[in-house]
Amino acid sequence: MIRPRTLSFRLLPVLLLLALVACAAPAAPVVEAAPPPNAPVIDRPAAPSGVPNLDTRCRVDSDCVVKNVGSCCGYQPACVNADAQVDPQAVQADCARRGIAGVCGFVEIQSCACVNSRCEAPAPGSLLR
Repeated sequence: MIRPRTLSFRLLPVLLLLALVACAAPAAPVVEAAPPPNAPVIDRPAAPSGVPNLDTRCRVDSDCVVKNVGSCCGYQPACVNADAQVDPQAVQADCARRGIAGVCGFVEIQSCACVNSRCEAPAPGSLLR
């Protein structure tokens, strides 16, 4: 006859193994659809009146460049489409009009890449491709 205490010690490793296997199941792959070529891609919320929306659409890395998009503090580099219209003075004027001050400082961007159809700067400390 098997004692209940002995049975629980035999089942415990099996139950733990089942719990581990359930947690380790691979997630289903996520497929992202590329945006239509003429759909605007906006990195930020809609820009205030007079401030252009940033166009970050791309197909290849060479579609992306570093431009000064401006901030409430002044110079602000960002990866945008090479043909994107930026207006740092309009951004600063909008900040002044709304009485907003910015925190000065920025990360120097050396290059841009097209990632999931968006121009992006590499993460600090990552390898450039």
